[in-house]
Amino acid sequence: MSYAGDVTPQDAYAAVTGSQDAVLVDVRTHAEWSYVGVPQLDSSHEPVLVEWQSYPDGRRNERFVDQLREAGVREGTPLYFLCRSGVRSVAAAEAATAAGLGPAYNVLDGFEGGHDADGHRTLAGWKVAGLPWRQG
Repeated sequence: MSYAGDVTPQDAYAAVTGSQDAVLVDVRTHAEWSYVGVPQLDSSHEPVLVEWQSYPDGRRNERFVDQLREAGVREGTPLYFLCRSGVRSVAAAEAATAAGLGPAYNVLDGFEGGHDADGHRTLAGWKVAGLPWRQG
């Protein structure tokens, strides 16, 4: 494994709201943030929003690490990466680790988790765990 490990959404929430240093990084697209929603943390924390891939073409954000640094992320900062289902966030955690940032963690099942038998995202993830989030 080329990043610090995987954590549950509940553990990520506890880490970023319980530490002044830990940062939640949402790597989904602008469209996902706008239409699906974003995690809501306490008043002293806001998630850092940096796209891993662009929408609609899916092109990788070549400035990803630079944008993390521009958002104030420094070496030694614990980072918790979140995407829709926990796939892009692994790649983001690996990239951050390779750039000397972190420790970098992947949030398992992401914001919405995988599909149920009916094709809906109701099985796992930040939202299903009942963690705070806002839409729009």
